[in-house]
Amino acid sequence: MTEKPNKMQTNNLNFFYKDFHALYDINLPVRQNAVTALIGPSGCGKSTFLRTLNRMNDVINGSKAKGEVLLDGKNVYDADVDPVDLRKKVGMVFQKPNPFPMSIFDNLAYGPRIHGIKNRGRLNEIVENSLKDAALWDEVKDRLQQSAMGLSGGQQQRLVIARVLAVEPEVILMDEPASALDPISTSKLEDLIYQLKENYTIVIVTHNMQQAARVSDYTGFFLNGEMVEYDVTNTIFTAPRDKRTEDYITGRFG
Repeated sequence: MTEKPNKMQTNNLNFFYKDFHALYDINLPVRQNAVTALIGPSGCGKSTFLRTLNRMNDVINGSKAKGEVLLDGKNVYDADVDPVDLRKKVGMVFQKPNPFPMSIFDNLAYGPRIHGIKNRGRLNEIVENSLKDAALWDEVKDRLQQSAMGLSGGQQQRLVIARVLAVEPEVILMDEPASALDPISTSKLEDLIYQLKENYTIVIVTHNMQQAARVSDYTGFFLNGEMVEYDVTNTIFTAPRDKRTEDYITGRFG
């Protein structure tokens, strides 16, 4: 596989929840227009790491990051970086679908409106394009004014992805996006992830080894707040260098 350039990069990243040291010296490249999977047992720091990439952890009192998180070479923790602007560029999809209690249309138009887009024609265009990019348009185009809460779980998760796409991000973070979905919805979501990497850089946390192997180009294995190993996904799953990685992916622990 041709090595892709880095879209993001962490250098000696440490993270603390007050006195608890949650991440230790994480050095991880996030390749452009590729899917990077983060695997490891519960509580190993995967989701904490994911949230450092767009400073979602900032909302937790007493949390602190040390080291660098670079986006196009710029440290996102620099004093002149606006977290709101950062989260527009680096969007987040959570484990449980979280549509707003409003119409499908208004869910999609919410972000663009916040960022100053008021023109109805432009909003219509953004809503349609975002739903098409999230492979949801054909299923909801005749019910845009209906509540998003009436969608199935799988549709809600694709709606949330469309809502992220509506503000034109560069990177999409996904924290176990399929964990609450049935197998058919999960398969649709995985197909969508594969399509989205054409235009976006994606980082996904997953507990599902098969899913990581299916959807990702690169994989990082986390354990006890450290990144044990990072490599091309096929190498991680077929010829890991570290015995702990091999033990985890073969089910000896975790």
